[in-house]
Amino acid sequence: MKTANQRLLDELIGHEVDLSRLSNGQVRAIIKILNSKDAELRAALIEAIDNLGTDLSAAAVDMALAAVLRLNQAAFIEIRQALEQTTDGLISYEIAFQQGALRAVLPALVQEVFPVAAPAFSQVKAIVQARPFQGRLLREWMAGIESGRAAAVRDAVRAGVVEGRTTADIVRTVMGTRAQNYADGILQKSRREIEAVVRSAISSTAEAASDKAYEANSDIISHVEWMSTLDTRTSTTCRIRDRLPYTLGTYLPIGHKIPWLAGPGRIHWCCRSTKLPILKSASKLGFSDGATRASMDGQVPQSTTYAQWLGRQSAARQDEILGPERGKLLRQDKLKLEDFYNDKGKFLTLDELRERLN
Repeated sequence: MKTANQRLLDELIGHEVDLSRLSNGQVRAIIKILNSKDAELRAALIEAIDNLGTDLSAAAVDMALAAVLRLNQAAFIEIRQALEQTTDGLISYEIAFQQGALRAVLPALVQEVFPVAAPAFSQVKAIVQARPFQGRLLREWMAGIESGRAAAVRDAVRAGVVEGRTTADIVRTVMGTRAQNYADGILQKSRREIEAVVRSAISSTAEAASDKAYEANSDIISHVEWMSTLDTRTSTTCRIRDRLPYTLGTYLPIGHKIPWLAGPGRIHWCCRSTKLPILKSASKLGFSDGATRASMDGQVPQSTTYAQWLGRQSAARQDEILGPERGKLLRQDKLKLEDFYNDKGKFLTLDELRERLN
């Protein structure tokens, strides 16, 4: 029989898979908003360059590029609105998930005495809006990317005109080429920056919500453990902290000297680490009932890798995560989870996997 802490660990590992998918989906949605303006941006850029006079001062170029800069501004307004909707939805979802997960693993007898609490949405949102990640607030990061993108376009136009390049050449410099899927244009830099900000904002928001959810239930939670995603992409910063215990609320090291710093999900860009709440034992909660004591033994769950967790999931869950063909290969023991990646952590295509089997 699994203890409450072991069951909670399984719940949270599965939850991290869902959050990763949310992050991927939101990145695609945000980049789609940005890319949807490309045709208008290209047309406005061509018109601006063709009508540009001999005055190449920053003010004159900005005036000529007014339509381009308005399109850039409109894209970021839409992006900020989409991100706010996502973070608001994530806060509500995370609060409900953490409350549901605790209710699912705690014996009814414990819940009668210690009802599972949930933090207020407004409290978590206030924290998310006021807490910077990687040194800036979300709105500051987005404003910086917007202004940086506008400046890059302006500088490329000024340099191109001074060098006597054609309008088509300057536009290619800014927008990129179809042959390279437009990744060779200067606008690609802002796409990479936005992806990093979106992923970091999602992980930071989720962690802020779970912080308050666990703190609201400090009567049943003893402390938390840092939980790193154990794969080839895990940072050295997170590896050293994996499964280290910290106090709840104050997040001070317990039995070690490695500091919490910004915490999991926030300690570096695109951090995928999270935390595991460790439930108090039945005896610490004042219960003597045998079944409750067996379930709430207070023992910290053994370390579980993602591969071990995936192997315990149903076929449907494995197929949902890996795809039907990869899921079948996993269940047939033809390939292990690590075999689905190359040595750089890139997920292999089905054709590449078939080559490995030949």
